[in-house]
Amino acid sequence: MTVPALRELRRVLPDAEITLATRSWTLGLFEDADFLDDVLIYDRGPRDLGAAARQTREWRRRRFDLAILFQNAFEAALIAATARVPVRVGYATDRRGPLLTHALSLPSWRDQRHEVFYYLNIVSELERLLNHVRVAETLEPRLNLDVSDKRKASARHFLRSQGVAEEGFLVALCPGSTNSRAKRWPAERYAALADRFVSENGADVILLGSRDELGVSREVEARMRHRPIVLTGRTDLAQSVAILSLTDVLITNDTGPAHIAAALNRPTLVIFGPTDPRTTRPFSHVAEIVRHPPECAPCMLRDCPIDHRCMTAITPDEVFLRASAILKRRGEGVSG
Repeated sequence: MTVPALRELRRVLPDAEITLATRSWTLGLFEDADFLDDVLIYDRGPRDLGAAARQTREWRRRRFDLAILFQNAFEAALIAATARVPVRVGYATDRRGPLLTHALSLPSWRDQRHEVFYYLNIVSELERLLNHVRVAETLEPRLNLDVSDKRKASARHFLRSQGVAEEGFLVALCPGSTNSRAKRWPAERYAALADRFVSENGADVILLGSRDELGVSREVEARMRHRPIVLTGRTDLAQSVAILSLTDVLITNDTGPAHIAAALNRPTLVIFGPTDPRTTRPFSHVAEIVRHPPECAPCMLRDCPIDHRCMTAITPDEVFLRASAILKRRGEGVSG
C-alpha cells in the first residue's frame, strides 16, 4: 500500500537516490521497481537487542539527507534521529513526535479512506514543505508493480515443471491468512470452488501462500475431487509475484497476495468477512470483493466468537459466478 507514495516520492524528488529500508521478506515485491535506487534490509529477531544499533550505524554511514517514515513505530523514528538524518518526516504516533523534525498529525479521515491515502499524505506534506504545493493528493494513486520478462519466463518454466498446461487456464487460490483465522473462507468452500473450475473450465488450480498456511492448503486439497497444485510454502515472495503475474484470476481471502495480483493488473476477487474493505481492499479497477456483512462486521477480530456468519453467507456458486463475470468483462472469459 506504500507503492503509490513511493512513486509520488520519485516524482517529487526526481534526482534523489531513494533507498527503501524494509524487511528481507519484502524484497520480492521491489525486484523490478523503477521508483527505487537501493534497498536496505532491516531484520531483527525477538531477542536481537543490537539490531537497531546496527541499523543506525548503517544509516550514519550512508549519510541520508531525508527520512520519510511510513511506519508508525517509535523505533523507526529513533533510528532516524540517532542516525542524525537532518530531515525526518512522519506521523506523530507512538509518542515519537520529539524525534521528528516534521511531525504530522493523523488525518481526520484515517478510518474512512483507503490506506494508500494515509501514506500518500506524507509525501503530499513533503511536497508542500519543499514546493509549497500538494499535487500528490490530487493524483490518481499508481499502484502498479512490474515483473520482467525474464522473471515471467522463469515462473512459466516452474509452473510447467509442476504440471501446469502450457496454454491452459490458470486459477490461483489463497485460502489461508497468517494473522487472522476469522478472515478465512471455509476450506470446504474453496475446495468446491476449485473443483468447479476444474470440471467446468478445465482449469489448472494452484494454491499459494506462506509456509504457515500450508495446513489450510492441505485441507483444501484433501476435500477436493480433483488434484490441485499445492505451491503453498514452496515459493519465496519474488517467485510468488512472478507466478501471480501469469494467473488468469486470483481468488483469495483478505491477504497480501490480493494486493499484489491487483497491482500486477491480474483479475482479483477478494472474499471479505471481519475486515473493512473501505480501508484495506486492493486499490485497483481489476479487483472486486464479495461480502455479505452481518451486523457485527467489520469486527476486526482474529477469531470469530460466534458462528463465522460473515464468511459462511458466501457460497462457492456465488464466488464462481462473480469470478467468471470479472473475466468476461476483461475479455478473458473461460470456456465452459
